[in-house]
Amino acid sequence: MSPPLTPRRGFSRRAFVGGAAASAAAVGISLAAGGAMPAAAGEPPRMPKGFGSVDTAPHLPPGFTNTFTSRFVQANGIRQHVVTGGDGPPLLLVHGWPENWYAWRMVMPELARRYTVIAVDQRGIGLTDKPRSGYDSGTLAQDLVALMSALGHERFAVAGHDTGLIISYALAADHPERIARLALLEVPGPPTRKGSPLLFEPEPVNNRVWHIPFNRIDHELTEQLVKGREKIFFGYEFDIQGGPKLPAYAREYYFRLFSDPGALRGSFGLYRAWDTTLDQNAERGKNKLTMPVLAVGGSESYGSYVADAMMPLADDVQGVVIPGSGHWVAEQAPRELLDELTRFLAPYHRAAGPSR
Repeated sequence: MSPPLTPRRGFSRRAFVGGAAASAAAVGISLAAGGAMPAAAGEPPRMPKGFGSVDTAPHLPPGFTNTFTSRFVQANGIRQHVVTGGDGPPLLLVHGWPENWYAWRMVMPELARRYTVIAVDQRGIGLTDKPRSGYDSGTLAQDLVALMSALGHERFAVAGHDTGLIISYALAADHPERIARLALLEVPGPPTRKGSPLLFEPEPVNNRVWHIPFNRIDHELTEQLVKGREKIFFGYEFDIQGGPKLPAYAREYYFRLFSDPGALRGSFGLYRAWDTTLDQNAERGKNKLTMPVLAVGGSESYGSYVADAMMPLADDVQGVVIPGSGHWVAEQAPRELLDELTRFLAPYHRAAGPSR
């Protein structure tokens, strides 16, 4: 099926983005168990509580909490919230904007049958710490490398969606020795100066990407305009990106998640560091990725542009378009996505050996 948007003047989403566990036990605390984080001398323990944990997530698949627990991990100087479970070689899931680990909930149980699944909240989002700095893609990638090291995983597979694609690309480019396989979902590649869209785009394109220049404004103006209007702002974002509408419970969950002032500010962090990430990607693009890459698009969103954007950036790109799905692939077409991930990750699983 042809992508629903046909930009004028050669703007392609491809151009837009990329012409475009002993250690775990020491740092990981289960929210379900009600444990406390180790405190520095003289400090009271920090209790891992709050909206955004497994225990507070609505409408999880049956048996989800029997497999997955929330955990805090201190890594790269911040406390990161992860949801972990399963058995087998490690698979890191990196969500997009405006979401958190919960975006992967519908595919996590099946993946956990073959993999140790680690779904992380990015810096600034959910229950992960929200410092004022460190939102360029290089630092965000370093967060994840440190996280996986802390959990005892030296080499692992990654799946990243939306902003998670940008971070996962940086992770694979900056730390190729750590990444076995890379699945990238529903953004047409990492952003570059050469390929970014101009200010005036045809209306259908503008409606889908207008939030990028808005979110980049490094001023409290953005928080002031969105605060108290999360349903309007984020609701439009969920609706405009194509495919079936997300269920009301999921939308309300995300609205509440980003109604927290710190999370709202943190969610703009990656966009406010856009210039730094553009410079970093200019250097990354000089060397192609050598690990296998799966590029997934939804037919009602970016479609084949995801694979097209990655072709110049990686040696081995396998592209797939999921029929009927919009941007939110893991929630709109979980079974189809699982089929593609299972196929793509099978060699990684086999290489881990029969004991896995």
